[in-house]
Amino acid sequence: MAELNYHHLRYFRAVAREGHLTRAAAALNLAPSALSAQIRALEERLGQALFERSGRRLVLTEAGRIALAHADVIFAAGDEMLATLRQSGQSQRILRVGALATLSRNFQLAFLRPVLGRAGVEVVLRSGGMAELLRDLSELNLDVVLTSEPPAGPYVAHRLAEEPVSLVGRPALFAGRAGLAEWLAGAPLILPAPESGLRAGFEALRERLGVTPHIAAEVDDMAMMRLLAREGVGLAVLPPIVVRDELASGELEEGERLPGLVQPFHAVTLPRRFPNPLLREVLRAGA
Repeated sequence: MAELNYHHLRYFRAVAREGHLTRAAAALNLAPSALSAQIRALEERLGQALFERSGRRLVLTEAGRIALAHADVIFAAGDEMLATLRQSGQSQRILRVGALATLSRNFQLAFLRPVLGRAGVEVVLRSGGMAELLRDLSELNLDVVLTSEPPAGPYVAHRLAEEPVSLVGRPALFAGRAGLAEWLAGAPLILPAPESGLRAGFEALRERLGVTPHIAAEVDDMAMMRLLAREGVGLAVLPPIVVRDELASGELEEGERLPGLVQPFHAVTLPRRFPNPLLREVLRAGA
């Protein structure tokens, strides 16, 4: 049986991504007729039509979707091999970490501490949205993504920590009230965004206590919640690790732990044949 021509597979992948033969040919620096011939050769080799026309676009058939899924795995494995073996002889080792932009900076620092400042080690830290970070992880541009919510898909979510959640704010906002129910009902609150898991847990607690809070702000960024709490905007529903320095200085006060509420932190990876040895170290230290 003749072997698969990987040039054909690469050309097919380019057309599948563009959805247009002429644009893919321009990107590959090929004549459209030459590219079309390469796609036909692959279809003949597989015995299946990979595209069908829909107006001016080329749309994948069912066989085409299966072929593209396998092609992505094949080329990802090749990228992984190059990324790993090109670095094997370098004295400078690199750990590439992505972190959800809303994640606690104190937690990120704690995760990276085992390798920070070590001779011969460079840490590359990027922040962004989950979709962007997972794409970079899948393309092997990142070794790990730090997040509070584990994603669905072909990922491995390592649960590193589970922090308690408290009411935190300026001491004056706690004055004149006693106990959790009075603080929740009487003081302005800085709450996590409605779509977060932490907010869902807070809403369940609020219902159990039978209180209707005064919401001063809804924020999806822990760093911004920290700043608003420091400004005295309200009592923030936060893991104390986020405001550790302010609690130590007395600028902020921890009123009471919220029963049943925790903030998990995860390190998300992909199964790899050649995992970064530095990643093993930080995961082991965080376990």
